[in-house]
Amino acid sequence: MENRYSDNGDGTFTNPVLFADYSDPDAIRVGEDYYMVASSFCNTPGLPILHSKDLVNWKVINYALENIPYDRYKKPVHGCGVWAPSIRYYNNEYVIFFPMPDEGIFVTKAKNPEDKWSEPIAVFEGKGWIDPCPFIDDDGKAYMVNAYAKSRIGFKSVLSVTELSADLTKMIGETVKVFDGNQNDQQTIEGPKLYKRNGWYYIFAPAGGVKQGWQTVLRSRNIYGPYEYRIVMEQKDTDVNGPHQGAWVDTPDGRDFFIHFQDVYAAGRIVHLQKMKWVNDWPVIGEAGEGEICGKPVLTMEKPVKGSGSIIFAPDAGDEFDRETIGLQWQWNANHENDWAVPSPKESCIYLKSLPAAESISDQPNLFLQKWPMPEFKVRARMSFDGLLDGDEAGMINMGVSYGALGVLFKDGKYTLRSIKGEQKFDHEAASAFDETEMVEDDLFTLEKAKTVDFEYLVTRVTPTETNREGKYEFPVPKEIVTISYSLDGINYKPALTFEAKAGRWVGVKCGMYIRNISGKEGGQVRCESFIFE
Repeated sequence: MENRYSDNGDGTFTNPVLFADYSDPDAIRVGEDYYMVASSFCNTPGLPILHSKDLVNWKVINYALENIPYDRYKKPVHGCGVWAPSIRYYNNEYVIFFPMPDEGIFVTKAKNPEDKWSEPIAVFEGKGWIDPCPFIDDDGKAYMVNAYAKSRIGFKSVLSVTELSADLTKMIGETVKVFDGNQNDQQTIEGPKLYKRNGWYYIFAPAGGVKQGWQTVLRSRNIYGPYEYRIVMEQKDTDVNGPHQGAWVDTPDGRDFFIHFQDVYAAGRIVHLQKMKWVNDWPVIGEAGEGEICGKPVLTMEKPVKGSGSIIFAPDAGDEFDRETIGLQWQWNANHENDWAVPSPKESCIYLKSLPAAESISDQPNLFLQKWPMPEFKVRARMSFDGLLDGDEAGMINMGVSYGALGVLFKDGKYTLRSIKGEQKFDHEAASAFDETEMVEDDLFTLEKAKTVDFEYLVTRVTPTETNREGKYEFPVPKEIVTISYSLDGINYKPALTFEAKAGRWVGVKCGMYIRNISGKEGGQVRCESFIFE
């Protein structure tokens, strides 16, 4: 597991700071503490909140949303839900703005980011407004910058600014278009973050597309423009494709850094940290030569905050189920109920409740899932099936556009093992999938043997043999192969399912466990004893 840590232990770090799918990150500093938020789409709990003291070592400390507003999210709505959020600290409160492209722009608040967040309030109701960021000017007036989703509203590449009420809950001014990337060679400009420095208003916004784009910055003396712009970071001769949206953060001693993401296909959108400097009131991000106005991503550099402690860590991965509460590494496939998972720390296990099977396992709301924490890894999970009722099936699952599962089915008094695989298809924003199931033949798979089964989930990375040529630069296309195996003795594992992993709809691949009842009933439960990354 060592290769999932960015901190090198010698005062330096190596990007990415998070090899995990924390898409569309935004971050702030409050005193000596840094807080980051990210997209969560239809997974719950939603809006993960991460904390760091040095911008390198991060932990998930909470979620701002227990469930997503609106009943439609009781079922997975792949690619919809919570898109790119922003976080600010204002009036002694933490404030998160987040978009839902089919529903509107919402705000939630908390005095302490580790406590319960307020119920979301709709700042704007309607389709197509995305990527909001609030801003408080020197005179106390509040504003919001946002972008637009063409799939919902018919256009994109446009940024707008609207005045807000002092409590940041209502729009009170006219919405003013401040930049049109279609007219300025900045198509697909989105993810704007609004700041002010030395009397200049700055909008940091990526353009050119997620995988093949660059980082643009706009500036103006007036919040409503006109804005001039320049590209301040792009891929150049690195393998860090599409250095995409993020956040300008500073250190207590006044140095500047920029957090952004890189889309690496199946593993999702991983998080990088770059140094940043100001030249003639323009930011330059990453490594730049003398006189260059546009930098490139850097892999290894000094840590931003020295003396911040010698403990090296990353968000939790895996679980031995020895806590009273569900670990923050777990998310569900849709809005959830609290009784879907019941921890039993005295037994060092967790019980997952069976629900009626959806038409496709990819649409099962109670998939119990984790993000990939590194490029290559192995997970071993132990599950006991004596709590299954007739029609129940439970096992290990890979969730992405290409999905696959291996599980134990209890039907008519018999335990059998079967594999499930399929691929989601998208028509505009609606997903459809059809499961292919196959019985796994094993003479030893009897009632007694099936009470406990060990599963293994293996991710191996194949050396890239192709490059993406859609954008200005070429970059390698990684290929990850997933193999799911099983063991009846905890020692010898038999591969049962192998396929190429593909990211979900804007979401990196997740792995985890599942239970469902294929007879359409509420069934029994499965006992999960471990889920350990190696």
